[in-house]
Amino acid sequence: MAENSANKTHFPIHQALDVSLDVSQGGSKCFDDDGRLKRTGTVWTSSAHIITAVIGSGVLSLAWAIAQLGWIAGPAVMLLFSFVTYYTSTLLSYCYRTGDPVTGKRNYTYMDAVRSNLGGFKVKVCGSVQYLNLFGVAIGYTIASAISMMAIKRTNCVHNGGGIDSCKMNSNIFMISFGIVEIIFSQIPDFDQLWWLSIVAAVMSFTYSTIGLGLGITKVVENGGIKGSLSGISIGTVTETQKIWRSFQALGNIAFAYSYSMILIEIQDTIKSPPSESKTMKKATKISVVVTTFFYMLCGCFGYAAFGDLSPGNLLTGAGFFNPFWLLDIANAAIVIHLVGAYQVYCQPLFSFIEKAAANRFPDSDFINKNIHVPITGFRPLKLNLFRLVWRTIFVITTTVISMILPFFNDIVGLLGALGFWPLTVYFPVEMYIVQKRIPKWSTKWLGLQILSISCFIITIAAAAGSIAGIVTDLGTYRPFKTSN
Repeated sequence: MAENSANKTHFPIHQALDVSLDVSQGGSKCFDDDGRLKRTGTVWTSSAHIITAVIGSGVLSLAWAIAQLGWIAGPAVMLLFSFVTYYTSTLLSYCYRTGDPVTGKRNYTYMDAVRSNLGGFKVKVCGSVQYLNLFGVAIGYTIASAISMMAIKRTNCVHNGGGIDSCKMNSNIFMISFGIVEIIFSQIPDFDQLWWLSIVAAVMSFTYSTIGLGLGITKVVENGGIKGSLSGISIGTVTETQKIWRSFQALGNIAFAYSYSMILIEIQDTIKSPPSESKTMKKATKISVVVTTFFYMLCGCFGYAAFGDLSPGNLLTGAGFFNPFWLLDIANAAIVIHLVGAYQVYCQPLFSFIEKAAANRFPDSDFINKNIHVPITGFRPLKLNLFRLVWRTIFVITTTVISMILPFFNDIVGLLGALGFWPLTVYFPVEMYIVQKRIPKWSTKWLGLQILSISCFIITIAAAAGSIAGIVTDLGTYRPFKTSN
């Protein structure tokens, strides 16, 4: 059965033997206070992990988000989200250890922290929100990958002399192809633990983000000026009602770009001490949020400056660029490669949860618990589990079919950002911090934290409403399984 990666000690058996020999010779310093191998993470490694986790496909919709809000509100909202993310991340960092910030019990995952500090019903609520969010991310990644594959084909079609109207195609075949690849990869045990996976993800995400930024700057220079307005997309281009809903949806798009709270505790679990992990994490969070916000500002603002009201929902696939076609192909290929791996990384906790629950519920079932060793020439035998094969295949098929029915990248990104922002980035970190620091009810600090939480809840509701309105509007004109641009 698949194991929960958060509860494993990641080191080869020969390293374990070497460590045990060191301990027998007085080398007990090889272990931390919880019996695990001594952590070696620093401010810089933690910052790198956060930046790698944050900068992803969400950056592609920022130009569209700023276009809805304008030159004043757009950057201001992005700065607001960056501040809230930084502040609540520092609150969450205090919850890595329960009780004493130096010697207290360690929490290895976000869920562990919620369980230790809040417990009871709130643990179930947190789990439900997390797994729903992961399910939604799988759908969003399927849509984004298909759109990028279509963009590669469309760009090459236009380059070879075809007009935009003659280069129409159906996204379904690309979503099905992506789904088949994910079904295969989902059967590889501990795929998310491959050491090179995060390196590939980092290289790919910076590749397409940097290309998008570079193309935006080039377009501004080519235009000979900056497009856009102080108040955002103008009435006439859209109706008043559409402008309101799209402005709300833009909040969700920006929130999605900053979503990383779910993995912050796991990153903190790699940090060495002293100083205390929370102190190091606060510095790492400040560095990573500043770097990320600066990069987001560049990508979003130059994208808006290049296209103004016509800023596409996806900067690299929204028909904004067609040349140089080879560079666009590289950027979109990087998106696909990144998301193929990211899909597995994000889905592994959900896979593990269902598989462990099934194993606990039916401990004597061979279908659920028995591994079949399938020989593969030139490689180690593949451990194939029938339940894992069936359940993960059904999961991927489900996300693929939903993606085919609702292939709206911008709307889905906005909805995912809205659903994850308040509960995971704000509410639970605030509530855990209050418990951890024993902040008295109705005290000034308690009131301030509750006002922050309620304000962010209102933002989440507005963003979710705007995204749902966008989906409803798109469904009015979209015909599933038909050829589209």
